[in-house]
Amino acid sequence: MISYAPLTEDQARYIADSRESWLNVAEGGKRAGKNIINLIAWACALDVHPDKLHLCGGVSTAAVKMNIIDSNGFGLMHIFAGRSRMGKYRGREALFIQSVNGEKVVIIAGGKKADDAARIKGNSYGSVYVTEVNECHPSFMKECIDRTLASRKRQIFFDLNPKPPSHWFYSEFLDYQDDLKRRGVNPGYNYGHFTILGNLSLGDEQLRRELAKYDRSSLWYQSDILGLRTAASGRIYSSYDASKMVLDRTVTFNTRYLEMAVGVDVGGTDATCATLVGMTQGWKNVVLVDGVYDRQGISDKMTEARYAQMIVERLLLWSRQFPQLSRVYVDSAAKLFRTALKEEIIRKGLGRIAIHAFDKSDGINARIELTCMLQMQGRFFVSQQLHHWQEAYQMATWDEHAYEQGEWARTDNGSYPVDCLDSAEYAFYPFARMLERTQPQLE
Repeated sequence: MISYAPLTEDQARYIADSRESWLNVAEGGKRAGKNIINLIAWACALDVHPDKLHLCGGVSTAAVKMNIIDSNGFGLMHIFAGRSRMGKYRGREALFIQSVNGEKVVIIAGGKKADDAARIKGNSYGSVYVTEVNECHPSFMKECIDRTLASRKRQIFFDLNPKPPSHWFYSEFLDYQDDLKRRGVNPGYNYGHFTILGNLSLGDEQLRRELAKYDRSSLWYQSDILGLRTAASGRIYSSYDASKMVLDRTVTFNTRYLEMAVGVDVGGTDATCATLVGMTQGWKNVVLVDGVYDRQGISDKMTEARYAQMIVERLLLWSRQFPQLSRVYVDSAAKLFRTALKEEIIRKGLGRIAIHAFDKSDGINARIELTCMLQMQGRFFVSQQLHHWQEAYQMATWDEHAYEQGEWARTDNGSYPVDCLDSAEYAFYPFARMLERTQPQLE
């Protein structure tokens, strides 16, 4: 028999208050249960709603199906198991539900782009649920609200992870609702703030493992765990401590490594970097052992072939010292360089070293988060001669303009050698799953 974690008082109160509220907003950190809480509330509303037509939206139809229709066994198709089916309504994908108050049709819509708003026009909806609403286009969000004006019982459900206070969703919509509520003139606005600490499906040990990934003074912790609307400012790698993390070259070169790899970032007019990284036994530590940093001048143009020769010369030296070195990860966009590097490696008799295109699909945030976790846990080290890398970890800051637009990004204006960070990440991020398994426990 399946057992489920109970709701907290705050979660239960939010669901109960949603019955008579026109606007229901669940905001907070990651793994806080916002989506499940809203699904329970919305399903209760759908089952007795007087209107037939309803809408669920998100950044894409795929995201809507995953987060609202299925939701890992907690979505509408499971809540209404035995009385729901997928189908088409006037050419649009929809979930048909046999409710206690007649048939309901829940249309599925993506809302990432400006023209997505046009695809939901022409209908009036009794209720709407938009997941990750602040990732959708403003015109789509506003159209969702407008399309419920004729509802016989207007009910809107939103869930979102926090963004900077200046984000459009707050400045153009939610701040005004908050102000009305403070003045006591918005009784139909139901707001809930949730964090992972209220997710009772996570055991104490699992929660400790999750929290052990975060530096509590970091922007990551404030946003992902505390669920706060934070502005990007200050250093990214706040746990980087040169006095503890910079090791003498003789130490890094004489350490026994379980696995080694090289990451290469081809800079073109910027610096080209190659970083040799070692992972110690048990995937305990990550060590930046050695590197190549070349910033070409205006009159000293380097071709792909010349850069390949420079990198392979260093690979020859590294492979003699470290026979376990067998992989090189190169920026996926640098196709010509990868070809030149493969040709040069074969010419130099290093065919056992494989060249891989680094997979960027996880995004830069995941790479930064892994680095911050390792540094916070005291598992990240840099060899003393890698001055450019040390400077990069000391000086890397968030790009405030990008963050205000809803994106996490590092400042990249030439003020510090950001290419070193990319190069190092290309080498150790492919082993992220193994590195994340080795985590100290919080007291």
